Amino acid sequence: MSAISLRCVRVAPPLLAMPLLAMLLAAPVPAAADFMDTAVLQGIDKVTARVSRIEVPVGRTVTFGPLEITAEACHKRPPEETPESAAFLVIAEQQLDEEPTILFSGWMFASSPALSALEHAVYDVWVIDCIAAATAESESSTGN
Repeated sequence: MSAISLRCVRVAPPLLAMPLLAMLLAAPVPAAADFMDTAVLQGIDKVTARVSRIEVPVGRTVTFGPLEITAEACHKRPPEETPESAAFLVIAEQQLDEEPTILFSGWMFASSPALSALEHAVYDVWVIDCIAAATAESESSTGN
C-alpha cells in the first residue's frame, strides 16, 4: 500500500484578498424594515359594495363583519427604499355557535394584494399601509 500525501494549496495570498474584502464591505446594504404598531387595511363587503378602512393595532383583534382580524406584525420599508408595507395577519370567520375558522394566516403585501389574498365569498381584505400609533391618532383626529 502506498502512502498518499495531501498538501494544502493556498488560493490567494492574504494581501490579494484585501481589496475584494474591502469591496464587499463597502457595498450598500439594504436598510431594515421599520416595525410599526398599526396595520392599515381596506376591506370590501361584496354584497353591499361598502369599502371600509380598518386599523388593527399589532397584537390586537378587530372585527369586520363576521371576520376577526389579528395583526401579528407590521413592517414598512424606510423612505430611501422601494415603498413596501407588509403585515402578518390571522383572519378567522366567526359563525354563530361555532368555533372560529381560520381563513388566512400569513404575510400580506401592500404592493401585491393578489400575491397572498384572503379568499372569501363575501369579503375582501388587503393591506394598505403600516403606521405608528401617533400617526393613527393624528389622522383620526383630522378626519382622514
